[in-house]
Amino acid sequence: MSAQGRTTASSVAANELIDFVSRLFVAAGLPDHAASEVAGGLVEADLDGLSSHGVMLADMYIDRLRKGSVLRNTSAAVVSERNGAVVLDAGHALGHLTGRQAMTIAVEKANQFATGIVTVRHGFHFGTAGRYARQAAQAGCIGIAMCNTRPLMPAPGGAERVVGNNPLAIALPTAGEIPVVLDMATSEAAMGKIRMAEKAKEAIPLNWAVTVNGEPTTNPTEAIAGMLLPASGAKGFGLSFMIDLMCGLLSHGAFGPQVQPLYGDFAVPYDCSHLFIAVDVAHFCDVGWFRQQVAAAAERIRNGKRAAGVEHLFIPGEPEWRRHQAAKGKVKLDSAVSIMLTRLANELGVPNNPLRNTTKEGPHA
Repeated sequence: MSAQGRTTASSVAANELIDFVSRLFVAAGLPDHAASEVAGGLVEADLDGLSSHGVMLADMYIDRLRKGSVLRNTSAAVVSERNGAVVLDAGHALGHLTGRQAMTIAVEKANQFATGIVTVRHGFHFGTAGRYARQAAQAGCIGIAMCNTRPLMPAPGGAERVVGNNPLAIALPTAGEIPVVLDMATSEAAMGKIRMAEKAKEAIPLNWAVTVNGEPTTNPTEAIAGMLLPASGAKGFGLSFMIDLMCGLLSHGAFGPQVQPLYGDFAVPYDCSHLFIAVDVAHFCDVGWFRQQVAAAAERIRNGKRAAGVEHLFIPGEPEWRRHQAAKGKVKLDSAVSIMLTRLANELGVPNNPLRNTTKEGPHA
């Protein structure tokens, strides 16, 4: 990459960034507790190295709050409740808030009925799906979270967008220190990563997306206008198709082209659908034994025979955990994101901006 395409990164304490971003959301009309929840979720993603789901989203969230497509209600309404099955209507509230609420209900239902299944309609972007799967795992449940998005990928051999890169996360309770959590988009790369590359003026790998005409591209702007490619071809497409229908139909919410562009008209609701599942391990076996077996299986993977030149073997979720530990409570922000947050602070009249005194880290590829 050329020097022109490089951006400068700055480092800020995570607790200061949470406080600052929280104050931005309060200035945009959210109550304190809701603003803290959303800010905490965004900064957590940055600490995990998932910047595409981090504070770079703050301006889009706040612009949508200003234009009315995201509402300031802090919880979803219960539409129906039948034993372990619950349907919620998020009313276009911020997804970090209704996602936490939905998985809390799913865990409570699982404690009673072995499995809790909560669907959410009229939802909004909820950050990383793994956040909610881990929430259930910490409560002794297998946690599953998924969401649909607007169509972004073609069917195998197709030349039009027909299904989103719908994310899926699964987390297991473990006795080990490192969480065991799969968190994946069903595309080869998440759209947020491509948007990050566009902001940083960086090229993307050739297998991430195609142009509107179906041609391979390394240009993130062409990729955003074009189509994402499914992970593992037909397998990724098939998984995404199933997630789309489960989320939309079980919630009686939007699916397929009914879900609107996240970065389209900010006055039009995104209107996605979510699905949260919690399975209480204690209804099937001793949860302590289960945790020990998961931890032992994880160690078996880590200590397995390595191919030549490979230093480490990782279980799902371990790279993010290691990045979080290595961050040591500091978040590195690209200059474009720092500038955006400072602009928001000036527009909203939010004082005490910690980004004015951040430490420059030099070129950041």
